[in-house]
Amino acid sequence: MIVVQIPKRLSIEKLREMYADKECTPKEVITEIINRSQADTHMNIWITPPSMDIIQPYLDRLEKKNPLDAPLWGIPFAIKDNIDMAGIPTTVGCPEYAYIPETHATVVERLVEAGAIPIGKTNLDQFATGLVGVRSPYGETHNALRPELISGGSSSGSAVAVARGHAAFSLGTDTAGSGRVPASLNNIVGYKPSLGAWPVKGVVPACASLDCVTVFAQSMDDTLIVDQIARGFDENDQWSKSIHSPTPELPKKIYLPIEPIHFFGPYADAYKKAWESSIEKIKTMNIPIEYIDTQLFSEIAAILYDGPWIAERWSEIGPFIESHPPHTAFPITEKVLRLGSGSTYSAASVFEAMHKIQSARHQTKKRLEEAVLVMPTVGGTWMREQVREDPIETNSQMGYYTNHCNLLDLSAVALPSGFAEEDTPFGITFFARSDSESLICGLGDLYVNQISSSTKNNTLLVSVCGLHMRGYPLEKQMHEFGATFIREDVTAPNYQMIKLPTVPPKPGLIKRQNGGASIHVEIWEMPIEKLGELVASIPSPLGFGKIELQSGKEVSGFICEAFAASTSQDITELGSWHNLVVHGDR
Repeated sequence: MIVVQIPKRLSIEKLREMYADKECTPKEVITEIINRSQADTHMNIWITPPSMDIIQPYLDRLEKKNPLDAPLWGIPFAIKDNIDMAGIPTTVGCPEYAYIPETHATVVERLVEAGAIPIGKTNLDQFATGLVGVRSPYGETHNALRPELISGGSSSGSAVAVARGHAAFSLGTDTAGSGRVPASLNNIVGYKPSLGAWPVKGVVPACASLDCVTVFAQSMDDTLIVDQIARGFDENDQWSKSIHSPTPELPKKIYLPIEPIHFFGPYADAYKKAWESSIEKIKTMNIPIEYIDTQLFSEIAAILYDGPWIAERWSEIGPFIESHPPHTAFPITEKVLRLGSGSTYSAASVFEAMHKIQSARHQTKKRLEEAVLVMPTVGGTWMREQVREDPIETNSQMGYYTNHCNLLDLSAVALPSGFAEEDTPFGITFFARSDSESLICGLGDLYVNQISSSTKNNTLLVSVCGLHMRGYPLEKQMHEFGATFIREDVTAPNYQMIKLPTVPPKPGLIKRQNGGASIHVEIWEMPIEKLGELVASIPSPLGFGKIELQSGKEVSGFICEAFAASTSQDITELGSWHNLVVHGDR
């Protein structure tokens, strides 16, 4: 019996390859997704979780579609539960609000027509009001890497579903940063198109004038594949615009904040170091950099919640809250929304804010001509318990570098940028004008496509899994060879890890045709000219070859000859050399 190996991290490109090579079927992928979602039930990712009852009709439809004519044939995706999926309740994170739509939201319909499979509805901060992922009666969505940390909101479930391998991509929404913050905290890509580029028909409004549908995925390439399908004018959507799909281009200039970046929470110092490391990577891209005052963006960001724009949220949800018994809404959500219900803001204050925003848009449009602004995606993260204790201030700080985006009519992409601490991702965001999305796509591709950029810089990516990792005795050797730590990753799920009987013990990775597991590795970038020295230092039975990562991509790295398994301890179940150390063996 052949056991189908479904990658832990799902991607559009990898699934396309597997379908074309007859390695698996969409039904087998869906079966694995259902198993994963059931195993992660405690993480509160789903409101309507994947089930064969929901998904089978979409599998049946695939039989009538030619994969060559359906660019997303068999690709599973998740839907934030403020976006309509026909026949499935839309709750917006509030059971009493729920209704069952007869039709899909426009973006869902387009994806389904392209062959994609909607698998369920994900958890969110209620009424899409929050950036923390803990404001839901359906439970606090856990972070994909560290369950005690927040997952980010409001599109919490959508981001974690992708990060945990429940979907190849997912739909979120973004008003204040909800399509970017969860991406950063869960180490994935979050793409926010320009206002109106993707239709919002069938989306429950938060702030209708600012709302965007967004996509979460494992890579820039995947987000742009989805963009090609979802984008386009919808004559039945009053907010829809005709904005062409971006063709990746590089900007002529990169802007960075001239003032010190403020970081918050228990990981502020680690975030600061990760930001500094990100800047160093940006400097290697050979694009002119200029430092500018970003105070204007902070002033505009404050208008979203500390100004009259909060009244737009109340105008959308307030009538429901007022017509239902007390405490129908999540307490902190209602408290935030009611800020827009009283007499705090006059009609004159609304126009003052509109004029200030218009002036800022004019300045920003001139400033960002042929340029991209780079900022941290978030200013820190917190334990979920800490956010419960201080829900307003922590949420405000999460939006410090995001809230300005839609008010200024910018496009944005949030990208992983290493780790602040172990299993604590850090991310940066590229911003461009609404008519210059191509610039964030081109720059984003250059930043995250390490293999491509490494080749241009005469470097290559190297995978290490043992004593060459950070904090171990041979880390210094990596630095001596001019290597730079890039990120943590895991292998494809078909590797055996053994403990070689050497002094000191070393791990060996053996790729298996059957069995095995995903093994934790570190990815470093090393000058090609130093590779010979590294390879020459490797003792038998270790060697140097290609390591397949969970994403399906291959990098160079340490491998081991299979014969060594017979005289070594199998430690595959530990999943990481770190775990051997935890158990007292170093």
